Amino acid sequence: ISSSSNSPFPTSGSQLHLPGNAEFVGVVTATSFNPTAQGSLSHRNIAINGAMDIAQRGTSSNSTAGYHTIDRWEQYHGSTDEAPDFGRFTVDPPGQYHLPTTGPHPYREGFRYAWGVTNGNQTSGAGADDNIIMGYVFEARDIAMCGWEYTNPNSFITLSFWIKSSVAQEFYGQLLTQDGTIYNYPFGTGSLTAFTWKKVVKTIPGNANITFNNDNGAGLRFYLWPFAGTNLTGNITNDAWMVNNYSTRVYNNTTTWYTTNDASLQITGFQLEVGSVATPFEFRSHGEELQRCKRYYQKDLNRRAYWGSGNVSDRQFPVRFGVEM
Repeated sequence: ISSSSNSPFPTSGSQLHLPGNAEFVGVVTATSFNPTAQGSLSHRNIAINGAMDIAQRGTSSNSTAGYHTIDRWEQYHGSTDEAPDFGRFTVDPPGQYHLPTTGPHPYREGFRYAWGVTNGNQTSGAGADDNIIMGYVFEARDIAMCGWEYTNPNSFITLSFWIKSSVAQEFYGQLLTQDGTIYNYPFGTGSLTAFTWKKVVKTIPGNANITFNNDNGAGLRFYLWPFAGTNLTGNITNDAWMVNNYSTRVYNNTTTWYTTNDASLQITGFQLEVGSVATPFEFRSHGEELQRCKRYYQKDLNRRAYWGSGNVSDRQFPVRFGVEM
């Protein structure tokens, strides 16, 4: 914007007030930046490995519980007839089974991997205790010190991620605090179209009753439930904090995906950031993301140990961690 004596815009030294949203075309020079509604520009994504790039342990597992594939992501399943397979998927360019073909798409935004699950053959149907869970744990100090005034209902943190299912339906998830009284924030993804990526955004207010310790314990858990049986669900209110009840983790589940053999569910672009706006995903280099992951797990592929003759009881083999764990 240029200003002159004949311009309808204010001259230097005054302020320009535009109602609503403003779009500028051309070069705009700002004298200062005051991010009052959003957090920092760099390192704003509190989540680690949200692009599903790092997989030190491997890329496929049907284990019942724990960390087995993509770094920082844990898997659970119980009471299933056939174990589901968790693993890394390739994010392909838009096409017949990678919709939408126009508009936003995770591949266009730079994502090349997703993490998800392929369902087994649940021949006995959807049992009351059946469950499949995809989880992520945030360190308590990372939430306590991120800049979110989490006890203030007018302060917000924003969760965003891409999701795709081979079966059309809605899925449900939750955020669980871990310190003090456990609070649950259940949510839904909205209806998904089969084989079509959807961006889910949840803006989450603070709550006067939640607590996060300044330590390295679990502070906030994210769970996405591909399926939860009726002993784990209920007619609860989504998008609102409530005292946790383990008998009603998430809203009543649709069974279509779970009773479809080899159905798949994938997520990528997982981001949690301070503020009420979902900003573009913060991509970090492979090297930086790997270093962050090594805080929690390190695998040494290069060490060699040779035993020779003599008194081997005095041999020592030090283990040196590349990153403090």
